[in-house]
Amino acid sequence: MAHAKAGNKVQVLYRGTLEDGQVFDATDDSKPFEFTLGTRLVVPGFERAVIGMAPGDTKTVRCPPEDAFGHRRDELALTIPRAHLPSDVEPQMGMTLHVRSKDDRQKGISRVMITEMCDQTVTLDGNHPLAGKELIYEITLLKIFS
Repeated sequence: MAHAKAGNKVQVLYRGTLEDGQVFDATDDSKPFEFTLGTRLVVPGFERAVIGMAPGDTKTVRCPPEDAFGHRRDELALTIPRAHLPSDVEPQMGMTLHVRSKDDRQKGISRVMITEMCDQTVTLDGNHPLAGKELIYEITLLKIFS
């Protein structure tokens, strides 16, 4: 029986939860997830868990922050005056915005989320929403493509 290795395209079902049991992501049984191992499309802990699995195998893996979305970095959160937001943006908690670096280069675009709001300011956070969290995945390997 074949086992998944780097370079293989695989098809999986998975359910991702936080330590408190809250589901943050899951596949639908009718719509499995396909990706190629080694392309960094998934977090490192998820990918390492799939390597070595055979079709039909199921496993549960715990991914600490360093094997998931990293640790939270305080320097990625910035409080700015509301007046610095574009005039067509009505800020709301949880809203995602795309910001450019000071030199306006395309590759300098980052995704930030509004995490705090006051009358005069908003806090923009560039951390991934799951940064700093341990993620638990239950993964079933359905298929290895040749």
